[in-house]
Amino acid sequence: MGRGQGEGYYKMKELSNGITAVPGFLASGIYAGIKKVEKKDLALIFSEKQCTAAGLFTKNEVKGAPVIISQRNIKKGAGQAIIANSGNSNVCTGKQGIKDADEMAALTAKALSIKPNLICVASTGVIGEPLPMEKIRNGIANVVSKISREGGRDAAEAIMTTDTFLKEKAVQIEINGKAVTIGGIAKGSGMIYPNMATMLAFIGTDAKIASGDLKRALKAAVDKSFNMTTVDGDTSTSDMVICLANGVSGVSITKSKGYKAFQEGLSYVCKELAKMVVKDGEGATKFVEIKIKGAKTFNDAKKIGMAIANSNLVKTALFASDANWGRIMCAIGYSGVRIKDNKIDIFFDNVKMVGNGVGLGKDAEREATEALKQKEFAITIDLRLGKAEAALWTCDFSYDYVRINAAYRT
Repeated sequence: MGRGQGEGYYKMKELSNGITAVPGFLASGIYAGIKKVEKKDLALIFSEKQCTAAGLFTKNEVKGAPVIISQRNIKKGAGQAIIANSGNSNVCTGKQGIKDADEMAALTAKALSIKPNLICVASTGVIGEPLPMEKIRNGIANVVSKISREGGRDAAEAIMTTDTFLKEKAVQIEINGKAVTIGGIAKGSGMIYPNMATMLAFIGTDAKIASGDLKRALKAAVDKSFNMTTVDGDTSTSDMVICLANGVSGVSITKSKGYKAFQEGLSYVCKELAKMVVKDGEGATKFVEIKIKGAKTFNDAKKIGMAIANSNLVKTALFASDANWGRIMCAIGYSGVRIKDNKIDIFFDNVKMVGNGVGLGKDAEREATEALKQKEFAITIDLRLGKAEAALWTCDFSYDYVRINAAYRT
């Protein structure tokens, strides 16, 4: 991966591990007793050096206490650690919830000998129950004592709820002969229809970059990754993506120097993490890329793609390997975008099912059905109205989605 020689030349390679692949970052994850079953439920990410920081948060009007505290703490563009628990989201818990999230930051800061306003707090899990603070107090002392360069996978595991596998990704970018590393972890499999990010994503880099530039780069990365995913159309109360840049590489990233390469690496990490979230969608059996081509604007392409990706009728047809293109046409029609239905072409992988808005017969349907039996495939819609396009990622709805969510609190 990379670009050609000359100004702006860079190479990019994948690394093993996630956030602790980044020099200067330590992490840990433990079982603190928050979850009913003995699985890791408290994670810590720590930079040995103070960082510039950027964050994006849920657009849901009902926000968890950790979101409120983290928004406040990161406002000045500085950070150094993230403390996160799973099993309880600390949402709709009133003034006590705010107090508890603040205490999590204060206790973590004291144990790490840093200021509380350099801590971001995150919680994910059941809504409406107070945090078991005695367990968390003991857990924070324990999780701080275990931080190491090998702890990234434990942290990734500790933020999982209904996830079936941990999600981490890291890359190293060589920019004109100098190396910058970007790595991250994420969690999410249900309640995924972000208006900023996924449920939780934490990213670190050793680049030296101003907080304003970091936030711009993060927003651009999120807009083309986490904001292009949907599992079930629900926006969580706890969504956040935090990025910390500790600068230990000594490589300065500015608008005129290295920014495009850094943006490429950050976008790649976010995109790969976002795809993992969709692949792990609750009960999902298929991972589907929806490509919208020939739109007048990117926003038009995204609106149409999201209408298709969020359609329960489309998603259940995908589960059944039913090439029911009529449901796709229906979703395009109610997306709110002006289209010309007699220009639309629809493809299932390379099989053309619809041309000029009309189905192409039983032979095409049989071929399309075979394509839909795969674990991963693409649906391409060509609107033939312009040059804008967008790619989104979604999954099917299976019987297990209902089973998992019906039993979530039990």
